[in-house]
Amino acid sequence: MCAAMLTLEAIILALAVPVMISVEDVSTPVAVVTGLGLALLCIVTAGALRRPAAYLVGHAIQVGAVALGFLVPVMFFVGAMFAALWFGAYLLGRRIEADKARWAEEAGEA
Repeated sequence: MCAAMLTLEAIILALAVPVMISVEDVSTPVAVVTGLGLALLCIVTAGALRRPAAYLVGHAIQVGAVALGFLVPVMFFVGAMFAALWFGAYLLGRRIEADKARWAEEAGEA
């Protein structure tokens, strides 16, 4: 679920670049580095979620997405929405993994 959230977030962050440039008058280099940089980081992190450290990077991406609101105010809302989805997927994934471990343990005892 976390990989899906990061992939969808990457699309939104990439689509925010033209908005930053044309609507909010953010300079092109700043818009490209922040928007596409975060989008690329989302894709790389989605592929690395087998490692626990990747989840920390995912948390940092959420902070960065919300911080884009300083360049494009609507990103405060969009970033917060994706942060909520990310943390929901993260917590639900942890619960599922704990249940799977418990079921495996119970099956081994039986």
